Amino acid sequence: QVQLVESGGGLVQAGGSLRLSCAASGRTFGIAMGWFRQAPGKEREFVAAITWSGGRTYYADAVKGRFTTSRDNGKNTVYLQMNSLKPEDTAVYYCATRYSGLDVIYRNGVDYNYWGQGTQVTVSS
Repeated sequence: QVQLVESGGGLVQAGGSLRLSCAASGRTFGIAMGWFRQAPGKEREFVAAITWSGGRTYYADAVKGRFTTSRDNGKNTVYLQMNSLKPEDTAVYYCATRYSGLDVIYRNGVDYNYWGQGTQVTVSS
């Protein structure tokens, strides 16, 4: 079992930055991580993913070049650095995890077993 707690959301002006954190507890060895978001009235969408080792990352086209995900396994924490934020980035952001025996990127929400509670990110124009 893994428990996830996100933090770092808030209100920021367009062009600004925020860094989200996702702290994991429980059995955390070998877990792959993903970030998703859901805006009001829209379906949840993939944002970014990172492998257990941190050696591979993958980003949705909408955030590529602006967002960066990283992890510190010593702290059991994954980060999502969001730069050049746009109003369309406004959403509740979730981190998710699953056990992975391989260094694999998972991009679909159905591939993840554990989810955080979400943190609101609001970007004003």
